[in-house]
Amino acid sequence: QVQLVESGGGLVQAGGSLLLSCAASGRTFSSYNMGWFRQAPGKEREFVASISSNGGSTYIADFVKGRFTISKDNAKNTVYLQMNSLKPEDTAVYYCAATVVPPLIIGMSSEYDYWGQGTQVTVSS
Repeated sequence: QVQLVESGGGLVQAGGSLLLSCAASGRTFSSYNMGWFRQAPGKEREFVASISSNGGSTYIADFVKGRFTISKDNAKNTVYLQMNSLKPEDTAVYYCAATVVPPLIIGMSSEYDYWGQGTQVTVSS
């Protein structure tokens, strides 16, 4: 089992950047495939990015491609989401998630077993 704690959210102006971190407990972090999801008020949770257990494969949702980057540091038990050129529509609670079994369907939230509590990102115009 793994516990996930997100940090790095906050208020930023449009065009700015934020680096989200997700720290994981446990000794087997290198076995986990990780994902970032977000949920805006009144909307469903949506996939943002994912990375394989060894960091070799990444997937980025089309609506953030070219602006967001996901990375994983197994030595630090941490996964990151670098967010650049932020837009007001990026405002949401961002969650990290983990699964040992690689998702069969990229971006399917039900494929993930463990979730963090979320961190709020607010982008002002």
